[in-house]
Amino acid sequence: MRLAGNIHDAWRNDGEQGAKDSRCRSPITITPNPQRLVVKIAGQIVADTRNALTLVEASYGPVQYIPRSDVDMSTLERSEHTTYCPYKGECAYYSAVEGRPNVAWTYEEPYESVTSIKNYLAFYADRVDLP
Repeated sequence: MRLAGNIHDAWRNDGEQGAKDSRCRSPITITPNPQRLVVKIAGQIVADTRNALTLVEASYGPVQYIPRSDVDMSTLERSEHTTYCPYKGECAYYSAVEGRPNVAWTYEEPYESVTSIKNYLAFYADRVDLP
């Protein structure tokens, strides 16, 4: 695995199969990542999974989406910040309770072509502590 600096990158896992949004020119692939991923904030584990999904979109680096069930949601609070992606839908953000703003994002009602990321969160690698 490789930690990447791009804000769309987290950990790297290569894969070929996935979903493609037929409405867009940008292919999106989503593949399971069985490698263990751990996310910490201020030394506290906030996510620990072997059930991540790796999403790759166009020329962006791979992004790891972690199931909510593997995230300690008591360490996060919903932010007022939102964005829109024409390929995935409306995006909501979470800040760390300890004060770090917008450390994670989620698509709560993603478009049909990427429904597998529903109930998953992705973390900004440069806003959290990674082992």
